[in-house]
Amino acid sequence: MHLLSDEALLDAYLKAVHLGLEQEFIQLLIEEINKRELPLPSH
Repeated sequence: MHLLSDEALLDAYLKAVHLGLEQEFIQLLIEEINKRELPLPSH
């Protein structure tokens, strides 16, 4: 997922949560956010 900027990753996470996408996909995004040591945005 290194092709995504930090901003795009956080935006993808927020949209995935808002749209109610698969929890497994959201978890992958969370893992990448944590790996980059970014703050998890509140939704």
